[in-house]
Amino acid sequence: MRSRLLCLIFIFIGFGFSSNAQSPERWTSSEIHEGMKKLNFLGSALYIAAHPDDENTRMIAYLANQVKAETAYLSLTRGDGGQNLIGPEIRELLGVIRTQELLAARRIDGGKQFFSRANDFGYSKNPDETLKTWNKDEVLADVVWTIRNYKPDIIINRFSHDSGRKTHGHHTSSAILSYEAFDLVGDKNSYPNQLDHVDTWQPQRLFFNTSWWFYGSREKFAEADKSKMMSVDVGVYYPWKGKSNMEIATESRSQHQCQGMGRPLSRGSQAEFVELLKGEMPSNKEDLFDGINTTWTRIRGGGKVGELVEQIITEYQYNQPSASIPKLLEAYQLIEKLPANHWKDIKLKEIKSLIKACLSLYVEASADDYSATRGQEVELTLEFVNRSPIAVDLTKISYQPLGIDSTLTHALPDNEVQKFYKNISIPSSMPTTNPYWLNKAADLGMYTVEDQLMRGHPETAPAITVDYTLSINGVSIDYTVPVAYKGNEPVKGEFFRPFEIIPDVFVNLKDKVYIFADNTPKTVEVVVQAGRENVSGELTLAYPNGWKISPETANFNLKLKGEEAIVQFKLFPPSNQSTGKISPIATVGEDYYTRGLYLIDYDHIPVQTVSLMEESKVVKIDLKKAGNKIAYIMGAGDDIPASLEQIGYEVDILENDAISLSNLQQYDALIVGIRAYNTKEEMKFHQEKLMQYVENGGTMIVQYQTAHRLKVPSDQLGPYPLKVSRDRVAVEEAEVRLLAPKHPVLNYPNKITTADFQDWVQERGLYFPNEWDAQYTPILSSNDPDEPARDGGLLVASHGKGHYIYTGYSWFRELPAGVPGAFRLFTNLISIGESED
Repeated sequence: MRSRLLCLIFIFIGFGFSSNAQSPERWTSSEIHEGMKKLNFLGSALYIAAHPDDENTRMIAYLANQVKAETAYLSLTRGDGGQNLIGPEIRELLGVIRTQELLAARRIDGGKQFFSRANDFGYSKNPDETLKTWNKDEVLADVVWTIRNYKPDIIINRFSHDSGRKTHGHHTSSAILSYEAFDLVGDKNSYPNQLDHVDTWQPQRLFFNTSWWFYGSREKFAEADKSKMMSVDVGVYYPWKGKSNMEIATESRSQHQCQGMGRPLSRGSQAEFVELLKGEMPSNKEDLFDGINTTWTRIRGGGKVGELVEQIITEYQYNQPSASIPKLLEAYQLIEKLPANHWKDIKLKEIKSLIKACLSLYVEASADDYSATRGQEVELTLEFVNRSPIAVDLTKISYQPLGIDSTLTHALPDNEVQKFYKNISIPSSMPTTNPYWLNKAADLGMYTVEDQLMRGHPETAPAITVDYTLSINGVSIDYTVPVAYKGNEPVKGEFFRPFEIIPDVFVNLKDKVYIFADNTPKTVEVVVQAGRENVSGELTLAYPNGWKISPETANFNLKLKGEEAIVQFKLFPPSNQSTGKISPIATVGEDYYTRGLYLIDYDHIPVQTVSLMEESKVVKIDLKKAGNKIAYIMGAGDDIPASLEQIGYEVDILENDAISLSNLQQYDALIVGIRAYNTKEEMKFHQEKLMQYVENGGTMIVQYQTAHRLKVPSDQLGPYPLKVSRDRVAVEEAEVRLLAPKHPVLNYPNKITTADFQDWVQERGLYFPNEWDAQYTPILSSNDPDEPARDGGLLVASHGKGHYIYTGYSWFRELPAGVPGAFRLFTNLISIGESED
């Protein structure tokens, strides 16, 4: 499966929208009936945690499908700081993947999705560090904002706000912020600027979704005081879906593929416990909403609506949903007359969707291309099919935000396709389409989202929508449909992609890091891509002081939309060690373009294109190396092979059939990628020959693996026993001590000092061994504040004529980030077979 491309193929697709989300809605008869039941429940719940995959999908699915509550998950981060088991994307691009995986999960379990501006900066061991890095007040403001907007009756925390309970610092922080926000959302003096857009709100209850895990064992949990706990059975079965709640929850959780969260489907009764933190304990400890008015009477004058909806539910005809239209229209008109209210707005949307579903009304708005630039003309096609005997007239069409209106009276006869065509011109003021949180530079802990009204949204809104008005039995109702591109593939058939507004030009640097081990210049390639026809201009590079480029500028002329040109510059390093950044700048007329385009293509989420400010790190390093040819076994995915090629190594990525002892003999070193022993079943078949390669004189470097789901026994991971633990050093500035200063890996061919551990990114390392055989020599020691020394991050052992190295230091982050000291030390690891011990 393709993991990441530099979008050298010109494909423009949407941000934050799935193919399912873009495809017109189609309701089954059973779904319509369940939607009517939901229409009669006016209650909401907000689940809060820190990351994608933290959410309890069992609870979310239960609340959304069994209780019929409005249910949402607030993930404070987009998971940008984690690892990726399915490809090389990390940081911002990983955040886009995990955003889409959360949205895919919510489409299955029935919830909604929100985010804060918090940037997942990586593993944190305590909430103090987390809240300092995040900017506590700003993230707390986002939590308050989400609650005031969503107005939940109950809030459920995934984690404990008690920092004494050992979890990820982000986890504890999410609960701390929720706990504090509960008392702030109703205070008009807290974040008063928000009240220009929303009202204060007070949830009724705050819960902690506890379990035996937080108590250390099932036995301790069985003995725990449960006087403040409630329990609900989330294992219920839904005949209308043909699935149990547990099956739905597992399908939802399995969408988190980049984190390896695929699970076998489970069934049967399952108790979930919540502990009351604030608010009054319900009398019925099996009903989270007990004592909260969830009927239509919570809106003044709404009682009649509830009675009418109950009639609609009772009289529903599965084989003729359109028979419900007259009373649904009557209920719609009653709701419209109710005073302004949060629930009025929600239920108007719901009943409008139900009316459309009962009509079996198919509505589609499609563009003739994936994308357009500002000033370009686009042809739109609108398709309407009313598949019911109900009289429906189309009376108005409006194109937003263009402000183009058409008034008409056009009948939509039963099961007849009606099409309308419209040519529109994209205004010069239209913003380009991109994940909104990536439009401005972020800092380590926070994304920059200046527009208060955008905060919390999971994704960017459609570029263009079509508003249309229907007259149904004489009742006028307004609807909106996003404009998408509809295509067809011979194998997959019809597909939908969002329509996008794009810039005239994209500029992509071929490599994200350029490493110079000497004064020899390197060729920098820039791919210039046209967003429209007939684009010409000038390209240059911004570069740091002391560096030089040749030529200073280059011209490009692209005649076709999607055409690309590769422009080359020679980059000359300074004589001394230096670190900086280069950025391409394309000039077209009076406009400047500095963003590159990235493609994310996996089967379980819609294809994503992401536009980022394009820059590459340039590093002049005092670097020596020995050996030349390297074999690499990929694991969960990383960019280390490309990084090593930057400093002159020849790297072959070995597929399964190339891992033979005879083939391995040609390589100076064999490197095993992160989590290869966790993700590649075939590693257990190769282990014996890999050890034989080492014994015959080879150098084998194994990067971090996790103890969970190892494909070989942990005591057989190397030639001598070692035990992988969960020990890690999360603080990237943590002191690193040289335990074996005379060992070859610290001296040949580069002399390693503590200065080589400056400017590391995100962390020192993870999943260090905590036990190892005496044959291993520990090389480095480091630890987070107030923790014992972690000496297992780099272990070296001689085996036969060769060397085996296990290392938990985070090379998969440091080398692609161009950290000079990381290159110097990793080169020494590769070169150990060439040194004299």
